[in-house]
Amino acid sequence: MNHNLTKHEIYHNYLHFLHLNEQKADRDIQMFYKQAAQEELPYLPTNMTSLHVIACIGEHQPINNIAIAKKMNLSKANITKISTKLIKEGLITRFQSPDNKKEIYFELTSKGHSLFELHEKIHKQKEKEFYAFIDTFSQSEQKVILKFFQDMTHRITEN
Repeated sequence: MNHNLTKHEIYHNYLHFLHLNEQKADRDIQMFYKQAAQEELPYLPTNMTSLHVIACIGEHQPINNIAIAKKMNLSKANITKISTKLIKEGLITRFQSPDNKKEIYFELTSKGHSLFELHEKIHKQKEKEFYAFIDTFSQSEQKVILKFFQDMTHRITEN
C-alpha cells in the first residue's frame, strides 16, 4: 500500500472512529440512566458535565469552585451555574470554611453520593474493559498509541 493511500485509510478510519465513539457515548449514557433507574436513584442530572462535577466533588470533597474548575478544565462561571443547579436538586451542599468565611466548599449529599458510587462503579468497569483491549497490543504498539493520543490532544488544545 503506498504512503498516501495509508494516510487516507488512517483518516477515513479516524472519522469512522469519531462517529462510532459518539454513538457509543450515547449508549453508555443510556445504560447509566437505566442502571440508575434500576437502583431507584431519585434524581439524575440531565447532562454528563453535571454528573462529572458530582464525581469531581466526590473524589476531592470538600472542594471549592476554583479547584473544580481547574480539575475539570471548565470556567468558574460554568461551575457556579452547575453547582447552583446541583444544590437545588439536593445532590450537593455548600458551606463556608471556618477559617475563611469567603471560601465556599462543596460536599455530596447522600443522594449525590449514591450517584457518585454508581458513576465510579461504571468507570471502573469501563477502565477494566479498556485495559483488556490495550493488552492485545505489544508494548511498542502501546507506546505508538500513547504518542498518537498525546499528540492529538496537544493538537486539539492548541487550536
